[in-house]
Amino acid sequence: MKEVRFLLLALVGLLLVTSCSEEQDFDQIDDLTVTPSYEASIFYVKAQETLINRVEGLNFYTQEFNFDAFEEPFFAERVLSGVITYELENTTSKPIEIRLEFLDEAENVLDTEVFSMDAAPTAILLREVAYGTSGKSLDIIKATSEIKLTAINLGDNSSSSSLPDPAIVLRSSAQFTLDIR
Repeated sequence: MKEVRFLLLALVGLLLVTSCSEEQDFDQIDDLTVTPSYEASIFYVKAQETLINRVEGLNFYTQEFNFDAFEEPFFAERVLSGVITYELENTTSKPIEIRLEFLDEAENVLDTEVFSMDAAPTAILLREVAYGTSGKSLDIIKATSEIKLTAINLGDNSSSSSLPDPAIVLRSSAQFTLDIR
């Protein structure tokens, strides 16, 4: 009986050693693609209607945001595509226009997004702007150093909305896909 077990174990061992196996390919790393998506908020701006009523002239808000994140080599050399999402809400009694300008280091305008919105009640305006193969040039994003926001009151400076806490709110976020290999 011991001889049969020994013979059976030897046969199984021989089969394991000579079994079919594929030759190992350690160059598979060259075929590996790592493209994670990163999402982050860019800015959040809120202007109360009382503030808008106190400002003389059309431009009630102008702000320049230093934004060098897109210029960082880690991002600029690896970005494949992306989408910037804007959400604009107007609960004031004023029609408005929001202008966003993407500027390079020399303050040259690379791109402009313009949003027009009627006085409340209105729906929230949602806009997605694609960059990369299915949208605008990635060079715009890579060269952006500053974002200039200008808000324009297309109405008067005396009306007041009947809604609670009337304001204009602009939110933005970005989602980009990078090749990190």
